Amino acid sequence: MKNLLDSLKNLIQRDERLISKGEILKNKVIELALKLDKDLIELLLVDKQMKEVFFTEIGNATIFDKDKFIKFISNKQFLPDSYTAFKNKIGLILGDEYLSEKKEVVLSWPYKDCVLEGGMTKEDQKRDEIFWNEILAPDEISRLLDPKVFTNAKRIDKKGEHKLDEFRTDENGNIKDNLIIKGNNFLALHSLKKRFAGKV
Repeated sequence: MKNLLDSLKNLIQRDERLISKGEILKNKVIELALKLDKDLIELLLVDKQMKEVFFTEIGNATIFDKDKFIKFISNKQFLPDSYTAFKNKIGLILGDEYLSEKKEVVLSWPYKDCVLEGGMTKEDQKRDEIFWNEILAPDEISRLLDPKVFTNAKRIDKKGEHKLDEFRTDENGNIKDNLIIKGNNFLALHSLKKRFAGKV
C-alpha cells in the first residue's frame, strides 16, 4: 500500500487553495476540514485509501472523521513509521492533544456566571458586594441591564460648564462629543452599548 502521508500530500496538491509556493498550507487544510468543506471532502473521497482511513460507513451514509483527519494533518511533518505518537515538542496535553491546539480551552474565574450589581452611593460602599447569578436571578440581571436614563447632563468646555441642549452629531447621526459619566459605569456602558457598539 502506498504510504498514506505521501498519498495525502499528492492529493492535497490538486487543490490550489491548499498550496502556496509548492508548500502545503496546513492551517488552511485544517480550517476547511473544520468547516466540512465540500470540495475537500470530495477530493478525499476519490481516493480509496483516504476513504478507508478518514471515513466511516454507517448504513448508506459515509461519515467524514474530521478529528482523525486533523490529527493526522497536524502530525504530517513527522516520519510515518515513527515509533512515537508524540510530537517533537514539550507542552501540556489533555488526552492526546496539546492545550495550545485545543479549541475548548476557556478562561475561568470566580463569579464568571454572575453579574455584579455595584453601587455609587456612600451607603453602597458599606455593604457587601452583590453578585446575581445568571441562572438563579435572571429577573434581577435583566433589571440591571435595562437601558437607563441619564440625568443632569452638562457641556464642559474651556469656558466652563453650560446647560446641554443637545449632542453634537455628524452627518450619520453619530455623537461627536466626548462623554464623562458619573455613576455606575458598568450599567452606563450597557445603556450606551446599542448606540456606540463598534464605533469607539
